[in-house]
Amino acid sequence: MKRITVIILDSAGCGASPDAHEYGDAGSNTLAHVASAVPDMTLPNLAALGLGRIPGVTGLEKAPRPAACYGRMQEQSPGKDTTTGHWELAGLILDQPFPVYPDGFPDAIVRQLEHAFGRPVIGNIAASGTEIINRLGDEHVNTGYPIVYTSADSVLQIAAHEACIPVDRLYAFCRKARDIMQGAHAVGRIIARPFIGANGDYQRTASRKDFSLEPFTPTVLDRAAAAGYDVVGIGKIHDIYAGRGLTDYEKTKGNADGVNKTREWLGRPFNGLMLVNLVDFDMLYGHRNDPEGYAGALMAFDQELPSILQFIGPDDLLLITADHGCDPTFPGTDHTREYVPLLAYTPALRQAVDLGTRSTFADLAATVAAFLQLPGHTAGTSFLDQLYG
Repeated sequence: MKRITVIILDSAGCGASPDAHEYGDAGSNTLAHVASAVPDMTLPNLAALGLGRIPGVTGLEKAPRPAACYGRMQEQSPGKDTTTGHWELAGLILDQPFPVYPDGFPDAIVRQLEHAFGRPVIGNIAASGTEIINRLGDEHVNTGYPIVYTSADSVLQIAAHEACIPVDRLYAFCRKARDIMQGAHAVGRIIARPFIGANGDYQRTASRKDFSLEPFTPTVLDRAAAAGYDVVGIGKIHDIYAGRGLTDYEKTKGNADGVNKTREWLGRPFNGLMLVNLVDFDMLYGHRNDPEGYAGALMAFDQELPSILQFIGPDDLLLITADHGCDPTFPGTDHTREYVPLLAYTPALRQAVDLGTRSTFADLAATVAAFLQLPGHTAGTSFLDQLYG
């Protein structure tokens, strides 16, 4: 039985990439700035693996004898959104960024949406999701018009009160929007954003659903599944890859639920690849400029980490990384173009080594392919030999 688990700490970047200035992100550093803003943040278990030895990570102990190999990865694809980062982690490197709409969607797109929905839409701006539902929630409830908005990511989001537009109907609207947003307007994700509440006191619910583009070419998930391996997605992994390459998946209600489901699967005899996305860092704290909350979420994960490591057997491999940055201390509420950390742990590790700065996230996919001995070519360069050398 061969098992490789990849845990993605959504948005936990570790320093501005060399091209960060092209995105307005020069000087960003999610992990370092969270540590600086919250000096009492302690991550003893991640530090013991070697997190503090990664360039760009400050404020953590540099373990003299780390238990894992450590390094960082630079994104080669243009962009800094969730889909781009996850696809590159799976071996798909984009040569063009997904379209973004900082000034809202073109009139022609809005007209198509309204025709498909059978009603007008409101919003059509780039905005924070919590802010826009509190600003336009009353109008939406009074009119029944869905709220359409975007962000710095390549997304079209549709928000609706569950009592006004039931969740199933909102999902149907999103499927229609997915059909419209193709070609030059092929955004990475259409996101359903149901909410509840009243009179300006609205709260988003856990019924969010992403309608993603399918990966343009086979990823390491597809290749692992084709080779007969189990490929399990925990969290929003299913949505990000549009279900492609997964043999099983489970949605989660937050980081704690994601960790619980990860432990449950590690306690089963699955054979293959498991990808886990822990989204609270990004969704609840990075985008909301909340370094204290971000630090609390990191410490909560760190506290649970030993209970995950106990399930990693001598023939297993655990990789911990991120998909982009979202520096909560940086101006704005958008993702930040950053390196991502890389930790590689196995009880069979003879000696922890510095994996250096990898030139692409796809090195992770190449390592997965090498570990599972998958046939064919994978973008990137495997670091598997460095773990077992």
